[in-house]
Amino acid sequence: MSKISDLERRLAKALDRITRGAEALKPGEESGDMAELRAQLESERARNAQLSERVNAVRQRQESSFSTLEKRLARMTEQLDLQSLEMLRLKKANTKLIEANRKLREDTEAKVIESSTINRALLAELEALHAERAAEAVEMEDVLGELKPMITAGESNA
Repeated sequence: MSKISDLERRLAKALDRITRGAEALKPGEESGDMAELRAQLESERARNAQLSERVNAVRQRQESSFSTLEKRLARMTEQLDLQSLEMLRLKKANTKLIEANRKLREDTEAKVIESSTINRALLAELEALHAERAAEAVEMEDVLGELKPMITAGESNA
């Protein structure tokens, strides 16, 4: 891109020099050299216009790519945040489950089984299962989110 900008700058300077030289000549004194210079000037102007068009096309592609990448980054950041929350919930549920099972084991060893201990253990296990399913759902959503553009691209190419 810097080469194109450098070429544009050099062409603009050359065109300015040619224009100043052409203006210095009197209208009635135009020679063969002058006609050749005018032809070169027009040629350079045409090339300058082509280069400007190419630069604009490159800029548009870059802006489009940048916008797409920003959207993808935002989506991935959101997915990562959701996964982090679900993993934290899963850790808490598993900690409760471990504690409930420890208490249940202690009560069983002491041959004192209380229904509240069993209920807490079952609730902790149920909560752990729900947290695990929620984490799996978030992970599945991430996978589907990555596959969706590929599927859409495949359908448009078919």
